[in-house]
Order: sequence, then C-alpha cells, then structure tokens
Amino acid sequence: MKEENDLKGRAKQFALRIIRYFGSLTKSTEAQVLGKQLLRSGTSVGANYREAYRGRSKAEFIAKCGDSLREPEESAYWLELLVDGEIVPAAKLQPLRAECDELTAIFVTIIKRARGSALLPSSFILQTLPRLATLRDTLLPKLLSGEIGVGEVTAAL
Repeated sequence: MKEENDLKGRAKQFALRIIRYFGSLTKSTEAQVLGKQLLRSGTSVGANYREAYRGRSKAEFIAKCGDSLREPEESAYWLELLVDGEIVPAAKLQPLRAECDELTAIFVTIIKRARGSALLPSSFILQTLPRLATLRDTLLPKLLSGEIGVGEVTAAL
C-alpha cells in the first residue's frame, strides 16, 4: 500500500510543482500559451494514475497507465519549448524535466510488466512498485546523465 501511495503522492507533488511554476511564468502570450498546455498535461498525470489504479480490468488498467505515460512525455515537450523558445532558462526547468523523465520511466515499467502479468491492477502495482527502487537508484542516474537512453532502461527492466 505504501508504494501505491508513494506514486500517487509523487504524481500529486509533480502537479503541485507545475501549478506553482505556471504561476511564476511571465504574462507574455507565448509563456502563457505554453504554460497552460504544461498545466493541463502536468496535472493530468496523477488523475490518470488514480483512474488506472481503480481499473476494473487489466485492459483498462493498462490503457489508463498509457494515458498516465503520455502526460509526462507531453509535459517534457512543453518544457522543451519554453527553453528552446528562450522564454525560460534551461537550468530553471531542469528539476521538472528530470521528474518528467523519471515518471515516464516508471510508467513504461508499469505498463511493460502489466502486459505480462495475470494480476489485477491493485495487486500488480503493489507487487511491481518495490522493484522501481532499482530504477530510481541505478538506472535513472545513468539516464539523466545521458549515459544510457530510455530504450536501454526499459530493456533492463
């Protein structure tokens, strides 16, 4: 139960960080348009995960986890545009970009393992999330440093 709440809490904290960040953006049209897109995708991660956890079937669970996966990937895109459009310095967004990468890797792992599991969604999550400590402690630092790519992380899991 703790691991399930950890991911719920982590997704919620990500959403709260996105909300606070949006509030700090300049009022330029470009910043506000990109910021609103970021606000939508960044706050949807946790909502979709909560729906996935309460899925009535394995297929529904996997589909909702897929929705959860798309949101941090989309958030990363909006963050990239804020940097590449020279609206925000890259260093300011690095922690949010790193969290997008970590959430993406977590949801890729959950989906990959769920497809091969006969367990119901809640049992599956409780069984899988402890293994994500390995992801966090060994693979993610290498991913974030550029030493390995997302494909290598998913292959290792």
